[in-house]
Amino acid sequence: MTSSDDDRPAVLDRLRMPEPVLEALACPVCGAALGPGGNALACTAGHRFDVAREGYAGLLTGHRTAGTGDTKEMVRARQDFQAAGHYAPLAARLAELAAQAPLPAGGLAVDAGAGTGYYLSAVLDRAPGAFGLALDVSKFALRRAARAHPRAGAAACDTWRGLPLRTGSAAVLLNVFAPRRPAEFRRVLADDGALLVATPTARHLRGLVAGLGLVGVDADKRERLESGLSAHFARTGGEEIEVALSLSPAEAAALVGMGPSARHLSPGEIADRVAGLGDPVEAAASFAVSLYRPA
Repeated sequence: MTSSDDDRPAVLDRLRMPEPVLEALACPVCGAALGPGGNALACTAGHRFDVAREGYAGLLTGHRTAGTGDTKEMVRARQDFQAAGHYAPLAARLAELAAQAPLPAGGLAVDAGAGTGYYLSAVLDRAPGAFGLALDVSKFALRRAARAHPRAGAAACDTWRGLPLRTGSAAVLLNVFAPRRPAEFRRVLADDGALLVATPTARHLRGLVAGLGLVGVDADKRERLESGLSAHFARTGGEEIEVALSLSPAEAAALVGMGPSARHLSPGEIADRVAGLGDPVEAAASFAVSLYRPA
């Protein structure tokens, strides 16, 4: 798909996506390869998809699943919180595990439910020569993910409807606090690939949850995870990561504002509740990280 400057398709001037990532994409309608088609991406069957001016490919089909997709305010809160480095230990560990998977030069790391692309960017920093694709349903998250890393691209998709990727195209698949579709994950992952899943444990932010009346983590979450993936994957490793947090009230509000409780509380309500916790706000983040291989 290389071309001279004179015959470069106009759509590629907008699409912030390395060529190896574009070549891994598949039409979400029929599964055929995607490529430039005038001012859009198109497949050989004639299905066409717009590219947003922010640089991501719009590969959603139909209506998105109800209740999904981070809002503009949630994405801004997540960006601010991540930029402060509070979840850097989790990002660093995911990057280390992905590199060990291995994620070779030329290999593709896909983050299903990537949000701003924070974790995918950390993975690519640790894997020189590898490429990445951030998938998410939120246009507000994708605007940031499209610029998260020079070796990554971004595309809009709803995980529940499938992933717009060729079969076996991913060397590493990331799933961090996001929905999962096990059969589809197995389809896009190479036979020798690795699936890395990060979920909050039942201890995650327990003090904040109780003190602010937030949405907590289901105690059966890990069992449901294992049950859902077991038909397609074998768990080959796992660990828990605990991170002590000492937050300013603004940082604590951002932490609440980027999570599921933000769907039920206004920014003003969050600020009012956080104001009663003092300064600094002490909390503990708790994550379970699991490594899976295709069964």
